[in-house]
Amino acid sequence: MERGKARGGSSAAPRSVDVARLAGVSQKTVSRVLNDEPYVSTDVRRRVLEAAEELGYRRNNAARALASGRTRSIGVVTLGTALYGPASLLMGVERVVRDTGYALRVVNTMEGDPAGLAGAVSSLLDQGVDGIVISEPIDDEQSGDETLRVDVPVLVLGAPPPVTAPTVLTAGDGADLMARAATEHLLELGHATVHHLAGPQRWYAARDRQEGWRATLTDHGRDVPQVVEGDWSAASGYRAGRELAGDGDLTAVFAANDDMAIGLIRALTEAGRRVPEDVSVVGFDDIPVAGYVTPPLTTVRQPFDSVAQEGLKRLVHAIENPTADALPSSGPVVDLVVRASTAPPAIRKTPAHRRSTASRSQGDAPGPHL
Repeated sequence: MERGKARGGSSAAPRSVDVARLAGVSQKTVSRVLNDEPYVSTDVRRRVLEAAEELGYRRNNAARALASGRTRSIGVVTLGTALYGPASLLMGVERVVRDTGYALRVVNTMEGDPAGLAGAVSSLLDQGVDGIVISEPIDDEQSGDETLRVDVPVLVLGAPPPVTAPTVLTAGDGADLMARAATEHLLELGHATVHHLAGPQRWYAARDRQEGWRATLTDHGRDVPQVVEGDWSAASGYRAGRELAGDGDLTAVFAANDDMAIGLIRALTEAGRRVPEDVSVVGFDDIPVAGYVTPPLTTVRQPFDSVAQEGLKRLVHAIENPTADALPSSGPVVDLVVRASTAPPAIRKTPAHRRSTASRSQGDAPGPHL
């Protein structure tokens, strides 16, 4: 029998009644199986699913929406950017949503957008989405402290904006704990303190990582050096590296993302400061090239796929079980990937040697390309 045709040979799209006839069950049983309802035997469920697969039957989600009052769609608000972290998180959400049976509707915001987060959420609510994912990594200056009011469940990835909803779930937080792990790794190697190359402070993630770094140094009674701020790019890391290379006491740097760490290493190398012999460097994200630069970069790996998977599972549960308790969160995962860019500090240099190093840092001697 040709896939997609009922037994009578008709070329019309198969219906649930055709699935029921082939599986030898009632149409109501087909509906219960395809809606994943309980109290259906394993054998009956198998027969129905095999019949649906043989006939090429697809559920009519529009009809289901009319019957259930739900559109079977999830909206996502995300910053329109090609940066690795936000883009990877959105890809993880897209992969997971495909497996839930829900459609995905994405609204991108831009920095400086007058409508901002509130406008994006309003647009999704106008489309009748059943739940919303907010993956907005920056402050929405237009909304200030105004609370967003949403009448569907909300999943926030990262730091939550002020929002009220029937259910507000969070996932993907814990950047401060990851920053602590990076900073503690450097202290455990024997470094007296750790400098920080921060991301732009309008970003929640940049603030969280800076706070984790600062709190770790304070807890250990170490000096807290002045922060150097970048813009997430390798170019800003390079500029910061040119600035930091002249500090002869510098032995360790925690960069808020891998791109800035790579630019930093390039500048240090050009200035005659070897990594890790003279300066250890830790990044954040574990971008695909992190293990292939020179030297391979020690970094904190972000679990984008697992964050998306757990978060969407909890959101769908809240949508489909509005009176039930929220599913518990497993909490943040800290995964420090140790490579060759970190090592114990070298024997402390003499003042004369530090002056010599600082002098060399002002030159333009070429160094190896990363």
